[in-house]
Amino acid sequence: MNIFRTKSIEQSIADADEPGRKLKRSLSTWDLMIMGVAVAVGAGIFSVGAKAAANFAGPAVTISFAIAAVTCALAIMCYAEFATAIPVAGSAYVFTYATMGEVLAWIIGWNLILELFTAAAVIAKYWGIYLSTVFGLMGVDMPPSIKVGGVDLYWGAFLIVAIFTVLLVLGTKLSARVGNVFTLIKIAVVLFVIVVGFSYVKFSNYTPFVPASEPTDSGAADVMKQSFFGFLTGAAPAQYGTLGVFAGAALVFFAFIGFDVVATSAEEVKNPQKTLPRGIFGGLAVVTLLYILVSLALTGMVSYTQLAEVKNPTLTTAFEAVGNTDAAKIIAFGSLVGLTTVIMVLLMGLSRVVLAMSRDGLLPRSLSKTSEKRSTPARLQIICGAAVALVAGLTNVDLLEEMINIGTLSAFVMVSLGILVLRKKRPDLKPAFRVPFGKVLPWVSAVLCLYLMTNLAVETWIFFAIWLVIGMVIYFSYGQRHSRLNEKFASARASVNGAPEVRRADGDEDSYTKV
Repeated sequence: MNIFRTKSIEQSIADADEPGRKLKRSLSTWDLMIMGVAVAVGAGIFSVGAKAAANFAGPAVTISFAIAAVTCALAIMCYAEFATAIPVAGSAYVFTYATMGEVLAWIIGWNLILELFTAAAVIAKYWGIYLSTVFGLMGVDMPPSIKVGGVDLYWGAFLIVAIFTVLLVLGTKLSARVGNVFTLIKIAVVLFVIVVGFSYVKFSNYTPFVPASEPTDSGAADVMKQSFFGFLTGAAPAQYGTLGVFAGAALVFFAFIGFDVVATSAEEVKNPQKTLPRGIFGGLAVVTLLYILVSLALTGMVSYTQLAEVKNPTLTTAFEAVGNTDAAKIIAFGSLVGLTTVIMVLLMGLSRVVLAMSRDGLLPRSLSKTSEKRSTPARLQIICGAAVALVAGLTNVDLLEEMINIGTLSAFVMVSLGILVLRKKRPDLKPAFRVPFGKVLPWVSAVLCLYLMTNLAVETWIFFAIWLVIGMVIYFSYGQRHSRLNEKFASARASVNGAPEVRRADGDEDSYTKV
């Protein structure tokens, strides 16, 4: 049983052209850049930044965003090199399969499903809550949930997931056009926040820029909530200080998850060798600039201690604190629009990762079928949409918010290390984009991502370990036996045992040689 067998790049590209399982190339550089902005400028900019400032970093949340942005940029360089070398759906899963072997590819694919599914469900639930808030600001009482058989049903989550599931079934290009309109609207709202917010800035609110570390209110009772790094080093549960800045970076990293999702669309991009790097880096530059400006405006408007007094602080909290309720209404609307496009891109990314894994047989092959007319995975998209809607509408999924980050960061670590393996195994490849200082930056990226992972809460690591155990059970009970590579290796072994001139597996790749 060779669980570290790899799949050749040539075979991955060939599988992407399999009749009945191929996607249509229709996205441009602009579409990709907007897609990155669409998925990033959402919960991260409207709520997570305020939460990180209030509970972890204070005014230094700007540094937290910068650390997260640098970490993301380094990892995205590795993604861009991989995506131009292997322009197929599946992102980090496909890249890991080509370099480090099937079992690690499964783990990364399983983690990507965790990231995308949880993110889509959490944000769909928030969307429903924001929708009720917007109605409330207009004087209409619209509760976010209704009782159905004694269970709270968040109807808004069902509504928005259903709408975008239908759009994605109708076609990726159509979905991108709708997303473009929403994205431009929310960028306008963000610019409004920056301009108006800076008019309320008091420089005294920036002091102290890095608040001194202090114990948490509940002391030892907060062990499960403290960072894993703090737990390993024996530090008492605390907030703020230098570790608080890094804990804030681990939290706001949630705001950058969109860019690995963009890489999952590689198979649907026109001229991917040029389009992918331009689209990904263009989107990242725009998002980073917006995040830093918003965080400066936020922490300059009100003291971080004032934000900490609110259970779930957001940008709206800051504008209400300075008495600008009109701006608060605009931000509430912008939050709703912002979350809308995030859900769309996450649903698309989720279906593409599952598509890639099912093509390889690690999940049921029937899931990878695409419609003949529109070349979209219609059946799979509906299944993903239904699952997200049920979890978002019926469960307390927001308890697992940090699971999104740990799933993303684990994928970033593997992709960063994978570049080093790819260059060693396939020096003949000439991707359109190559990571500069290729022997150094991938290592830096992997270390930074791993360090940010250790700054997530202890309970997040426990949930993550449970998720990995479930994944390994599925892999060994189904995926390993049904893998298409497993079938080809078994066929090669049978030929060796029963024919004078046969073929056998050539080491760890999906190719064969005569013996």
